Amino acid sequence: MGNNFKMVAKTLYGFEEILAKELRNLGASNVKEGTRNVSFEGDTGFMYKANLCLRTAIKIIKPIHSFTVRNENELYKKIYAMGWSEYLSTDTTFAIDTTINSDHFTHSLYVSQKVKDAIVDKFRDMDGTRPSVDVKFPDLRINIHIHREHCNVSLDSSGRSLHHRGYRTATNIAPINEVLAAGLLLLSGWDGQCDFMDPMCGSGTFLTEAAMIACNIPANINRKEFAFEKWEDFDDTLFEKIVDASLNKAREFNHKIIGYDKAPSAVRKAIDNAANANLSEYIHIERKNFFDSDKPVEGKLHMVFNPPYGERLNLDMEDFYGSIGDTLKRSYSGTNAWLITSNREALKYVGLRPSRKIKVYNSHLESRLVKYEMYEGSRKGKYQNQE
Repeated sequence: MGNNFKMVAKTLYGFEEILAKELRNLGASNVKEGTRNVSFEGDTGFMYKANLCLRTAIKIIKPIHSFTVRNENELYKKIYAMGWSEYLSTDTTFAIDTTINSDHFTHSLYVSQKVKDAIVDKFRDMDGTRPSVDVKFPDLRINIHIHREHCNVSLDSSGRSLHHRGYRTATNIAPINEVLAAGLLLLSGWDGQCDFMDPMCGSGTFLTEAAMIACNIPANINRKEFAFEKWEDFDDTLFEKIVDASLNKAREFNHKIIGYDKAPSAVRKAIDNAANANLSEYIHIERKNFFDSDKPVEGKLHMVFNPPYGERLNLDMEDFYGSIGDTLKRSYSGTNAWLITSNREALKYVGLRPSRKIKVYNSHLESRLVKYEMYEGSRKGKYQNQE
């Protein structure tokens, strides 16, 4: 436990609780939920594992210093005073990401520039030379967060957002973020214990994330790299052990994962993305209009989908969402159907009463994840049969 340190996992609004649960299940200690983030403690191996396995994290950052700051000169001096040679050398490159919520600082790019100047000047004064800035592919990405008068300096262990899983090479007009998809699946209670369906699958993100959850495959196993692989203290042997141990926890999945889409181009992309994730054996995708379909399996079916909101596609929302309700009522008894939409007015046209509504965000759009329980026979009959 002596080698443990604090880390912060960033996430989307509404996913804090499920991210905290993921962290506890992985073995994190001192897990505390914040707003769009969860703090926790673990060692270096756990930092590798968190990046590899967490489904609902966007970034894993490692705080290294904090201080109060009220002006740019104070910021410069306190950044300059830090022991940067522990993390950087004159041969490495770095970049600064800054977020601010402060009356004292109003421009994040200006703060990034002052931090960069302080780090560069420190090395130049010590060694007569300096590390270079590389905004796109740095060896070290430094995270600055100023809230009022409090500044946190952290190292970004992830690099690109962890929603970049590595399997999705082809997308449609409005692809759903992979972290959002995984979080919605977990919020819906998907655990791989029955058949799964996305009736409007687009490029297949729900299908692939559902298969990875069902098989307990690490979320980012297909990702090409993490930022920590460029750190001075990166332990390649330890990382390989973490990867092997995580893959050894994969489990068999004995149900079906089915995707429909009426667009041939979407079907092709979904098939390609499932293949990229090495999950084709678990996922069946075909060209079909959901509104003309019947339930393709017997027994319980778990459905999650992302219908058009009317944001990018010009649709008759009353007719479209009405058809969703009609199809579920007509053909999908024994189904727990979940959908996400930002068009709350359109939900009225479904004609079904949702048993749950969860507030989430799809990018900047405030949305609702809603559940419709389609019972075998009538709901009244269900309760009568239990008497």
